[in-house]
Amino acid sequence: MLAAVRSAAVVGIDAIDITVEVDVVPGLPSWTIVGLASSAVREARERVTAALANSGFDVPSRRVTVNLSPADVRKDGTSFDLPIALALLAATGTLPVESLNGIVVAGELGLDGTIRPIRGTLSLARAASRSDAMLLVPRANVPEARLAPSCTVVAADTLTPLVVALRSGTLQELEHGEAPDPPLPSNDRGAVATADGLDFADVAGQAAAKRALEIAAAGGHNVLMIGPPGTGKTMLARRLTSILPPLTEDELLEVVAVHSVGGLVVPGTIPSATPPFRAPHHTISQAGLIGGGPGPRPGEVSLAHRGVLFLDELLELPRYILDAMRQPLEDGRVVIARAAHAVAFPARFQLVAAANPCKCGHAMSTDGRCQCSATDIERYRSRLSGPLADRIDLHVHVGAVEISTLGAAATSEPSAAMRGRVLAAREIQRGRYRKPAHRNADAAGRWLLTHGAFAPDAKSQLAAASERLMLSARAYHRVLRVARTIADLDAEETVGATAVAEALQYRG
Repeated sequence: MLAAVRSAAVVGIDAIDITVEVDVVPGLPSWTIVGLASSAVREARERVTAALANSGFDVPSRRVTVNLSPADVRKDGTSFDLPIALALLAATGTLPVESLNGIVVAGELGLDGTIRPIRGTLSLARAASRSDAMLLVPRANVPEARLAPSCTVVAADTLTPLVVALRSGTLQELEHGEAPDPPLPSNDRGAVATADGLDFADVAGQAAAKRALEIAAAGGHNVLMIGPPGTGKTMLARRLTSILPPLTEDELLEVVAVHSVGGLVVPGTIPSATPPFRAPHHTISQAGLIGGGPGPRPGEVSLAHRGVLFLDELLELPRYILDAMRQPLEDGRVVIARAAHAVAFPARFQLVAAANPCKCGHAMSTDGRCQCSATDIERYRSRLSGPLADRIDLHVHVGAVEISTLGAAATSEPSAAMRGRVLAAREIQRGRYRKPAHRNADAAGRWLLTHGAFAPDAKSQLAAASERLMLSARAYHRVLRVARTIADLDAEETVGATAVAEALQYRG
């Protein structure tokens, strides 16, 4: 007997409809799973048979063929366990075949029949809502699935009550708990959107670096901080999210979709609207940073989508890994090509990097501690290629802080005050571009020259400085964007020569 049930496979952050067909015929007992299944999917035979037996169902001693259609799409993960089990029960007459109509099923099975959480639930919910189908997922995945608009979600903890509900036609009545409403961006525009209590008020001194990070937050610009060890570069970078606006509803869905595929969404919890902050170690591989591996999986540049990617000890990373970020920084997406297919992940992140000026770290110190030769310093700094440095809008020197400043009473400006100015600047940009997620960093340079309200003397100053500093066309346009952000922070409708001069000083 033949039975089928709908499921879905996640490719990138999108879900493709998959039909799970099970055919049970007389013959020597055997299992065959076809349809470009990975080893994790082929292992479903052992999990499904044990789960059925331990749940009190008969496992047929017949020839079982499982087909995952279409057969030219790679299937990976453990989410096909539950649809295979239900289709097998329908094929053996335990379930009515028509009871599986109109639902999309996904879930991993434990050997005792429990239904365990899976990755990529939001992508599956989006696919189900497009076809007006009901989505059946593990209970722990319900909060994530409910983020998708217009998706009917049901869930079960174990296989036995699920089969009873399907037999009786009461699937919609399955309890899935009181899942909280999806998180929406906070309306408290003055609140600091960090749960760990990080605040710029904790940072003594470093007024210039704080100003640069405020500009970066207001316009979505990339930043490189260079200075000796122990000057607070990491401390400053980790507080950037405390002045960033919360994610919009659309941005949140994008972030959750990527994090779910990457396995970062904790089952049973609701993701936060705080922009993500990723800080990988400098020994990370290229696949870990950009993405890849079996599947493939998103890398750190995609896990930082709509948030911050902080690379400490930037110049300790191999140059070929650093240069791999050039395309994501420019395009806002990563395309990972394989022999049979290509997968695209979003990667519109804000790069914040920190580096020492030389191998020993004291090239900028005035006490003569640096023993590096000029050749050594040049060789060390050459790990940052010119094309990548061109894509970084703000180059900031972070000097040492005097001990007397560290011991003084805290007088630094708190994140709440800085965040207020950042939110006001973002509101100006939202009105200018008429797109909620559009920032100055995303604007076209030629458009800014025409519609960015640059004063004639500011344009002349920028043109002269570009000739003197030998700026590339990319660097020229990035100075335009930074100058426009500075004017927005100062609530200036017109970009004057002062804003352009400040933007030029950040070209390293």
